[in-house]
Amino acid sequence: MIDGTVGMGGHAQALLEHAGPGVRLLGLDVDPEALRRAGERLAPFGERVRLVRASFRDVRDAARRCDILTAQSVLLDLGVSSYQLDESGRGFSFQGDEPLDMRLDPAAATTAADLLNTVSEAELARLLFDYGEEPHARRIARAIARRRPLATTADLVAAVRSAVPRHAWPRRLHVATRTFLAIRMAVNDETGALRHALPEAAEMLEVGGRLGVISFHSGEDRVVKHTFRALASGGFEELQPSPRPPTDDEVHANPRARSAKLRVLERLA
Repeated sequence: MIDGTVGMGGHAQALLEHAGPGVRLLGLDVDPEALRRAGERLAPFGERVRLVRASFRDVRDAARRCDILTAQSVLLDLGVSSYQLDESGRGFSFQGDEPLDMRLDPAAATTAADLLNTVSEAELARLLFDYGEEPHARRIARAIARRRPLATTADLVAAVRSAVPRHAWPRRLHVATRTFLAIRMAVNDETGALRHALPEAAEMLEVGGRLGVISFHSGEDRVVKHTFRALASGGFEELQPSPRPPTDDEVHANPRARSAKLRVLERLA
């Protein structure tokens, strides 16, 4: 099995606990701290687990470097982990005042501050609209451009608040939620990585093998849906036409799962 976004190792642990003792798992992640924590959590499984620092964008090459050519299952859990939101100090959350970093891979070249302070106002508005589906994208982009340079999450929140009229703030979301999501996705090229990874992961599956993708954003879910349906004409089948949402119990246990959508593709031939 391949967990292309192993994170804190929660899904990997569940997969290993429900698989036979002969099943091995390859876990990938670009965040070295996440890999360290996943290693501690998965230590009881011993040699059944191998963890590698790599992006799920390069899932096939990473597997080949480990002499793995096929897999019974591949899982991609998109987004960020609770550790990255709450403890990493990289500015993924607007709850504190942290540097505008937002890199999933700390060694990547471009930070959120780099992007916010250098791209054109028009390009910034496009990113906010395409990735965050932000209805006030142009207003926010204009406010960001006027307030440059931005250095911290508090700077970004202040720019968003100044741009969006109070009466237009969303009821169930923080006014900066969509902006933070869009900038994070742009900094890490998350949509590009997903488009690249899906066909590679599908081609690695054995007959009867399954590719599962958990998305938290409608744009990501559309990419998964369209890719799966394109693959369905070539020996694959989507297990159900609509994504599977979390149960009420799951949302109660983990409110951050409320927007999760699971799609599963199976290889038939």
